[in-house]
Amino acid sequence: MMKGEIIVGVGAVVLQNNEILLVKRLNEPCKGCWAIPGGRIEFGEDLGEAAKRELFEETNIVAEPLGVIWVTNIYYKLKNIHYVIIDFLMKPSNINEIKPGTDASDARFFSINNPPHPITSSTKKLLIYLKRLIANNELDKRIIPW
Repeated sequence: MMKGEIIVGVGAVVLQNNEILLVKRLNEPCKGCWAIPGGRIEFGEDLGEAAKRELFEETNIVAEPLGVIWVTNIYYKLKNIHYVIIDFLMKPSNINEIKPGTDASDARFFSINNPPHPITSSTKKLLIYLKRLIANNELDKRIIPW
């Protein structure tokens, strides 16, 4: 069995009128790519609280987690790191105050149907899933309450 590091992270999905909030990553992995705001959980931190914290640190948006909307994993072979990412659908309270911070060089809304490039592969998969849920009016039915 291979040895490596397993990291648990969270993502914060903010939707508004068929648009999604994305950040341009300032650091590796995937520096310069667009992705949903997120990052590592801190030891002992609640997953929902981690999503709130990461969203605020990267975009200045305050929000509450509605529930888990997507779970994925990413394996970076070169660094021998395996990320497990739990994405939360968020309900923001100050959407007009977007300002990139910490790990983001930019933060803004994009149409789910016309995302920016380059975009991370995990974000691309999430967008395909969200488009299907929205088209079938199933978004609220697929949230795992937190």
